[in-house]
This record gives sequence, structure tokens and C-alpha cells, in this order.
Amino acid sequence: MSGEKISGQCLCGAVHITVTDPKHEIEVCQCDMCRRWSGSFYTALTGESHDIQGEESITEYRSSDWAERGFCNKCGSSLWYTFLPTGGRSFSAGLFDASINYTIEKEIFVDERATWSRLNGDHPCQTAQEVIEEAKAAGFSFD
Repeated sequence: MSGEKISGQCLCGAVHITVTDPKHEIEVCQCDMCRRWSGSFYTALTGESHDIQGEESITEYRSSDWAERGFCNKCGSSLWYTFLPTGGRSFSAGLFDASINYTIEKEIFVDERATWSRLNGDHPCQTAQEVIEEAKAAGFSFD
């Protein structure tokens, strides 16, 4: 751990997030729910730890049995995705200016992506079935 910290905020500035030791790769989710939530696809940024300020401006929405999504209740910015079985949280990469040069780690749910949101690049891509099979192999259940 290097102790590197990056800071970001929602559109109106009511919510500020600091991520310590961010991974310099972004996971892109093209699933139907992420498209509806973000307007295109979700860009997941993770790190070793995080600090959140402005909690009074945050609303969380349980979008499925296994996920919760956070957004600013003042400007509507998408803030994070929490995978409930583990408590793992990723943040919307667009909140952080420092993330603009990060690379794509992988793209998931590519079989659900819109024609207009196809990304170029030589990165791994997984279909919904591949993602679910990987999660089940890790011991998670979606039934």
C-alpha cells in the first residue's frame, strides 16, 4: 500500500469521497440495470479504503437482492455500487478527476450493452452468463 489518495465529488459538491490506494484500472459494467442507473454504463473504481463526507445528501437504493446503489439526493449523481453479500463497494469513476487516465480492467455483461456504448480496446469482456458462473464458482447464489 502506497497511501495514495484520490478525491472526487458529485456534480453539486454535496458529497465528497476520498479513496485510498485506488486500483488504476476500471471495471465497466454494461448490464441493463447499470445502463438505466447511469444513462450508459457503470465505471467501477475500487481502492483499499474510502472516506465519505456529506452523508446527509446520500440516498441508497436496493436495486436487487444482492446490490445497493448510492446517489446524491440533491443533484442525482451516481456515487457507488455495493455488492451486499460481501459489502464490497465500488465508486463511479467519473467522480474522480484522477481517474481519467486509468485503463479498463474488464468489461462485463457485454451481451446486454447498447449498440451505441461499445468500447474499443484490448481488454477482457464477459457475458452475463460468464459473470454469473464466475460468481457461483466463488460461492455466491443468485436464486
